[in-house]
Amino acid sequence: MTRPDPHTSGEHRTPGTPEVPERLDITRATLDDWAVISGWAAEEGWNPGLADARSFFAQDPDGFFIGRVDGEPVSAISVVNYGDDYAFLGFYLVRPDLRGRGYGMATWTAGLAHAGSRTVGLDGVPAQQDNYRKSGFELSHTTVRYAGVPQAPRPAPDLAPGTVSPVADAGGLESIALYDSACYPAERPRFLASWLAGDGHRALARVVDGRVTGYGVIRPGRETFRVGPLFADTPQDARALFDALLATVGRAPVAVDVPESNAAAVALAEAYGLTPGFATARMYTGPVRPFAQERVFGVTTLELG
Repeated sequence: MTRPDPHTSGEHRTPGTPEVPERLDITRATLDDWAVISGWAAEEGWNPGLADARSFFAQDPDGFFIGRVDGEPVSAISVVNYGDDYAFLGFYLVRPDLRGRGYGMATWTAGLAHAGSRTVGLDGVPAQQDNYRKSGFELSHTTVRYAGVPQAPRPAPDLAPGTVSPVADAGGLESIALYDSACYPAERPRFLASWLAGDGHRALARVVDGRVTGYGVIRPGRETFRVGPLFADTPQDARALFDALLATVGRAPVAVDVPESNAAAVALAEAYGLTPGFATARMYTGPVRPFAQERVFGVTTLELG
């Protein structure tokens, strides 16, 4: 299945293309503005979560940009900063009827400036990799969206004794943020505080011998429920969490973005009969701090990493 690029459904030109086109006014977006941009994302088939924007803005309310012509939104981008070293780029969009006029590149330039000297990550379709390289991005790995109505998998392997429970019963935000920091290239407690408690979000943790061995979140999207993140020490921990998350929504269709480099994560999605769809390329402009990529069974969100 071919889908538009989740971060370049518009245009991308070689850096050095200037200069804000005449009449384009690029400003920081508000949470209210972002309802329009989320609608564009839905029209492109990205299946955004219904309550995503509030958590996105909780991390960096200054990281969202909108381009207008005569007061009407025509372009957008987000570049969300995590601390002093890392940022993530998403929502690179130009209204379909206004592409090819330079609005996209001007908005891209304005958004990237917000990151300063930070390393920037993004998820974009592999076909755009050459364009991203011109802006200094290099490929790390590929992520594939798996989706469908989960099928009953083969019997689970034996699990170490443990529990899966709401994150509040597993030490709350403090313990989840500590676990998350080992699985993500930046600290993000502000984002997590909102994400774990978002409208319609179900957040569960697995605990073995008093220690968190994984956590996951499932949330309603425009088309299906979305699983993300799904972080776990082992495939068995991931399986226990995935089962519990699915149980909260019944036999509803779900989607999860799986790093192709994690064979165990791919096997988990396939075990439930989920079907691979569009792929994205995770790219960075520089080094990121080491993190436990083998624990990433499902990416949090393609828009914020």
